[in-house]
Amino acid sequence: MQRMILAFVAGGLFGAGLFISGMTDTTKVQGWLDVFGNWDPTLAFVMGGAILPMAVAWRVTKGRSPVVGGSFPTPPEPKIGRNLVLGSVLFGAGWGLAGLCPGPSVASLSYGGWPHWVFFVAMLGGMALAPMARAQLDRAVPAE
Repeated sequence: MQRMILAFVAGGLFGAGLFISGMTDTTKVQGWLDVFGNWDPTLAFVMGGAILPMAVAWRVTKGRSPVVGGSFPTPPEPKIGRNLVLGSVLFGAGWGLAGLCPGPSVASLSYGGWPHWVFFVAMLGGMALAPMARAQLDRAVPAE
């Protein structure tokens, strides 16, 4: 029960942070990505505000375990490969076209109107199809 309460509080805090920072505003996100047009650099502070604490968290949690049990995830391997490049391109294209990524899309479902629901359903469909597409790609061109 304690784990569920902490998850609820953390999720609510995360969603509130996304809303307050403007990450759920599709025009603001697309303005951040429009570096050759009407560029809006304010989301750089949001990203810095996420990256810096996470870097500290990876350092502080080394050799420790969570208060509510389980274990912390291991840091990702710093290997650049096909999966990382392809995933980054697809994520970036979706983010640029729609102005949303998974976290903000969930946070904006209650007030974003039908376009946010269309994006959310399409995102879930993409998540469901991704393993099949990856298996197909691995059969066609084996990863190194």
